[in-house]
Amino acid sequence: MLLPGSLFERAVVYVGTDFLSSPLWDKYIEYEHMQQDWSRLALIYTRILENPIQNLDRYFSNFKELAETRPLSELRSAEESATVAVASDASESAPSESDGKADEGKSQADGTSEPSKLESAGSTDPEELKKYIGIREAMYIKAKEFESKIIGFEMAIRRPYFHVRPLNVAELENWHNYLDFIESDGDFNKVVKLYEKCLVACANYPEYWIRYVLSMGASGSMDLADNALARATQVFVKRQPEIHLFAARLKEQNGDIAGARAAFQLLHSEISPGLLEAVIKHANMEQRLGNLDDAFSVYEQVIAVEKGKENSILLPLLYAQYSRFSYLVLRDAEKARKIIVEALDHVQPSKHFMEALIFFETILPPPRKIEYLDPLVENLIKPNVDTQNTASSTEREELSLIYIEFLGLFGDVETIKKAEDRHCKLFLPHRSRSELKKRSADEFLSSDRTKVAKTYNDTAPAQPVSSAYPNAPTQWSGGYAAQPQAWPQAQAAPAQTQQWNPAYGQQQAAYGAYGGYPAGYAASQAPTPVPQAAAYGAYPAQAYPAAATTPVAAPVHQPAAAPPQAYYNSYY
Repeated sequence: MLLPGSLFERAVVYVGTDFLSSPLWDKYIEYEHMQQDWSRLALIYTRILENPIQNLDRYFSNFKELAETRPLSELRSAEESATVAVASDASESAPSESDGKADEGKSQADGTSEPSKLESAGSTDPEELKKYIGIREAMYIKAKEFESKIIGFEMAIRRPYFHVRPLNVAELENWHNYLDFIESDGDFNKVVKLYEKCLVACANYPEYWIRYVLSMGASGSMDLADNALARATQVFVKRQPEIHLFAARLKEQNGDIAGARAAFQLLHSEISPGLLEAVIKHANMEQRLGNLDDAFSVYEQVIAVEKGKENSILLPLLYAQYSRFSYLVLRDAEKARKIIVEALDHVQPSKHFMEALIFFETILPPPRKIEYLDPLVENLIKPNVDTQNTASSTEREELSLIYIEFLGLFGDVETIKKAEDRHCKLFLPHRSRSELKKRSADEFLSSDRTKVAKTYNDTAPAQPVSSAYPNAPTQWSGGYAAQPQAWPQAQAAPAQTQQWNPAYGQQQAAYGAYGGYPAGYAASQAPTPVPQAAAYGAYPAQAYPAAATTPVAAPVHQPAAAPPQAYYNSYY
């Protein structure tokens, strides 16, 4: 059975240096205080002050209080007491021989002797106490400086525990930045502790396991690297293909070829069957090892499996990659073309397959099979209801542009003209219509904004009187536009200096209440209906002949020579 002190020691070995370990240290201090083992309590404070953890100021304050209330003989450990005793002996033997003889004669004459070493050790010398606290204070200052560097990273850790819910991008980025900083500091123990702390919260992310393994391998700690890789591939992220691809590459680099093949077979059979990246990397590894038959067998086995699936998305890409791999390894163009011809019998051409086929033709030696490639591209980019064309209009246009670029490098004038004419016929009319719709929509919105600005921001001038009253000699500004046309056509008024009627404001307010007029009245005013602002935009000159001589501010007078203008012409 472990004693409580042993349990605390076991705990602080694992997490005692963690930034959030203060609750553990508090319990440990409480336990030792109950035991009244003052030297062990002082040692615990010393260990705390060496690490940048939370509440470091409180711990240093409590340590100084303990040192000032207890004798140094109770606080020093056995090793520290032995060191002090040796230093005391050295200081006593340092005085000169003459001083020693004089002191010996004086002591004999006085009948006294030196105080014992035990009494010296038991006394509390202020200088010794200051030195004792000063050593711990230097540790505290150093830890505080380091804490100021990592406090930002620590405060950004919102979830230090494990949870199945994914972490947000900011927290993941913070972990990477924190690890970068600690690795640059160069303290290997801190690096290991931080990686273990990180993998508690980020256990479901393969990139942190991969980083941990690489970091330990770079530092020469292969045992820790192998341990981390085993935990990742067998427990924490064992269903994710990234970690197994990394394990296969690492084992190949370390000479464990059987282990690398086992990692690939696990991917092919259980983790992610048909994963294109796993197929390519496995075949490339066998080719590097000189096993060309095994490399080709990797592709052929996966292709055979995908043939049995209906509408396999992976099969066209496998054929394209297999053809390219065969040519680059064997330099056998005929075999590579044979693979492509076989693919066309088993797959439905797609944008990705045709793009791979065009790229494959670029690496083949001349002459290029443009006459063979052109009908394949045309069948895919031309919409045809008889064939099962799953490519979208965007994919078809992109493929057409890729093919035109290919012909620009390897085609002649006739093939380029044919491809460009076909592209213009299939895609430019649709683009023109879509751009026209977009431009019309933009103009419509701009026109609406203009009308709103004219209606609410500016004082628009009234329409010419000639548009509604051909016999009227002049027109007035839009300030009178809201008033109804209640003025008789032929009634004359005596000419006089314009005086504002006090009831004019009430009358103007009353005019705004008129929402419309009978149909007979509207028909006699203008041949076509116009908005109210234009229909009631003027008054006869006989009613207000002297508007320019009024002593008060008058509305802006429009020039009489302004040409007539239709209402809709100002907006459309």
